[in-house]
Amino acid sequence: MRSAPLFGVSSGVNELLQKVLAGQPRAVARLLTLVENSEVEAQTAVSHLYPHTGNAHIIGITGPPGAGKSSLVTALAKTLRRQGFRLGIIAVDPSSPFTGGALLGDRVRMRDLAGDRGVFIRSMASRGSLGGLARATSAAIQVLDAAGYDKILLETVGAGQAEVDVASAAHTTLVIEAPGMGDDVQSIKAGILEIADILVVNKADKPGADHTVKSLEMMLHLGPLGGTRHHGRVLAAPQMVAEKAKDAWQIPVLRTVAITEGGIELLAERVVAHRAHLLATGQWLARERARSEREVERLLQDRLLARLQTAVLPTEREVLLTAVAQRQIDPYTAADQLMALVLKKR
Repeated sequence: MRSAPLFGVSSGVNELLQKVLAGQPRAVARLLTLVENSEVEAQTAVSHLYPHTGNAHIIGITGPPGAGKSSLVTALAKTLRRQGFRLGIIAVDPSSPFTGGALLGDRVRMRDLAGDRGVFIRSMASRGSLGGLARATSAAIQVLDAAGYDKILLETVGAGQAEVDVASAAHTTLVIEAPGMGDDVQSIKAGILEIADILVVNKADKPGADHTVKSLEMMLHLGPLGGTRHHGRVLAAPQMVAEKAKDAWQIPVLRTVAITEGGIELLAERVVAHRAHLLATGQWLARERARSEREVERLLQDRLLARLQTAVLPTEREVLLTAVAQRQIDPYTAADQLMALVLKKR
């Protein structure tokens, strides 16, 4: 199946795609560069590789800066490798204000994985995208999936409570916290902690770790029956008893010390167990559908904006924006008029 010719592309691109399907790291790296730099290349790659995807377990790792995400990703990757899994790692770094590229800090911190041919690491620039992920992240995941990597670790920028896009991109979401980061308040706020399938208190050897664990456990117990998620969301009160008895996932709060790999074996066990839980309860398909819906919506938004930029002259757009700024028309009316111009010039 992987050796079948791919039609509709040039011989050079076809050869590159075949090498990706064969799992060749250099070909994967070349294709990821094309995907990250060109929307057209991303579409070509995903269109031809998509039938070969859907097998990888996507694990999102997020949390505030300083929680030790990169160290934990490294330790978790080493443990999963010992279990025989091939790993793809996408580390989304902040963009350089000068070049727009990734600062590569995550790759530097993951140097312990260098030389392992069963691990592929890619740093990607956020390029101003909100939500903790780069715009090309989804296409990059598809490339790594098609290349045969069993598990894909997706580390976000680390920007705080708004960084929740990872939940719609991953099957399993790990939220990393650390002692002394003010989470007495954070743990009861809506946002980043509510997307967790597994809560991890890293740097658990530091003072205040017990307090942080208790705060997170309290947050879970204030929610549905000790913390449950179903189809990727925290359950509402009327659903608690029935869903907990049926197929709701019990969110664990785990302690780790990533630099010494303390607690990482248990974390790896829970990650593998969560995948098994999703498959056994049918939630794997539900999350795949949610991921697909989110991606299609994003692509539609991108295409609409692209059409707006080509269909509406800059002068027309400036006139409307100036009118809004001067309170001559409201933003809703301006948006309606811009949409009318787009539809008129189809």
